Amino acid sequence: MARKKQKAGSGGTPATVAATKAGVDFTLHSYEHDPAAPSYGEEAAEALGLDPGQVFKTLVADVDGTLTVAVVPVSGSLDLKALAAAAGGKRAAMADPAAAERATGYVRGGISPLGQRKALPTVVDASAEGHATVCVSAGRRGLEIELAPADLVKLTGAVTAPIARPR
Repeated sequence: MARKKQKAGSGGTPATVAATKAGVDFTLHSYEHDPAAPSYGEEAAEALGLDPGQVFKTLVADVDGTLTVAVVPVSGSLDLKALAAAAGGKRAAMADPAAAERATGYVRGGISPLGQRKALPTVVDASAEGHATVCVSAGRRGLEIELAPADLVKLTGAVTAPIARPR
C-alpha cells in the first residue's frame, strides 16, 4: 500500500486535488471496477481487502429541498430520518441521481465527498470516528482515497452524527 501524493493540478481527480491543496495525508487505492457489481462500495471493500465498516459510500439526499451529502459505511444503510435530524431538517429522501451528478460533478458510483463542484451540506456517520483511517471514493469508479476521519470532516465541513443503520 504505497502512499501517493499528488500536486494540485497534476491531473488528479477533484477529490485528490482538494486533499493535496489542503495538505492532508492520504493514500490512494485503485482496483479494477466491475460494471456488473451490484454495490460500488461493497465492491471496493472486497477488491481492496478492507473491512466494510472502514469503507464509506457517498450518498446524496434531498433534505427539505436542499441537496445534502451523507457518508455512511458500506456495511450499513442510510437512515433518512436520522440524516434529516442531523442536517436540521424534517424530511429526507434520496436525491435524483442526475441532480446528484450535476451538483457534485461526479458520476454515480464515483461520487466523492471531497472536491465537489458545489459545496453541499455534509453529514459523516459517527462510526467513522472509531477508525484511524477511512476510505471514500476518490472521484471515479475503481479509485478510493484513504484519510483520517478528522481530515474528511475538515475538508467537507461536515458534522458527524449516527446516520447509518445496520443492514
